[in-house]
Formats: sequence, structure tokens, C-alpha cells
Amino acid sequence: MKTDLAKILSIRGQHGLFQYIAQSRSGAIVEALEDKKRYNFSASAGITTLADISIYTSEGEMKLQEVFTKLHEVLGEEDAPTAKDSEAKIQAVFQKAVPDYDDSRFYLSHMKKVVEWYNALKNYASLDFLTEEE
Repeated sequence: MKTDLAKILSIRGQHGLFQYIAQSRSGAIVEALEDKKRYNFSASAGITTLADISIYTSEGEMKLQEVFTKLHEVLGEEDAPTAKDSEAKIQAVFQKAVPDYDDSRFYLSHMKKVVEWYNALKNYASLDFLTEEE
């Protein structure tokens, strides 16, 4: 099954990724990708869809979906480095996958978040994404 990044959410202060289930009176009902538990978060919880996130490159911005695709091309079926791996290991993966990333605006902390999300999608969803036409 293809993953729709418009329905995959990052919520400020919460670990992991969530899938949008439905709107509630005060916000959104979501399901954690990892353990399938459902939660209700208010609209003020800082909810962001992965489809809305981009990284900075020397050419402008690159959507996260494209970053994940490029990471998958480089890593194959291997997991990405974890956020606890060395700085050099994480940066080396990004230099192979997205060699033109803007290191003055795309920091190591951002890279760590992206590899965490990549591994979560790989293990609990799919790295086969819906396109805008679909």
C-alpha cells in the first residue's frame, strides 16, 4: 500500500510519526505508526504533515518525499543511520543522497529528524509514496 505523506503527521513534543484518522471537535484523531494506539490532539498541538516539509538545497527547497526517495536509492533495503549514530555517518548519507543540501540552513538536528522519520516509514508504513496525480 502506498503512503500518503499528507496524512502522515509529526506532532511537536511527541516521539514518532502519526497517521491522520479523522477530525475531532477540538483537533485531530491520529494513530501512532509504531504501536497503532490512537490519540486525540488539539489543533494547537503543533501538527505538521510530512508533505508540507522541505529541506534547503543550493537550488532552493526539496520536498521531503523526494528526500526519502533519494535516501532509499542510496540505502536500498538498509535502515538509515539512527539519530544516535555519529555525526559523520549521518552527514555522509545525506552527502550521497542529497549532495547539494544547504549546510548553512539544513543542520545535523534536521538530518537526525529526517533519518528517524525515514526509518519509521520504512518499518511501519511504506517508502512507496502516492504522487499528486494519484
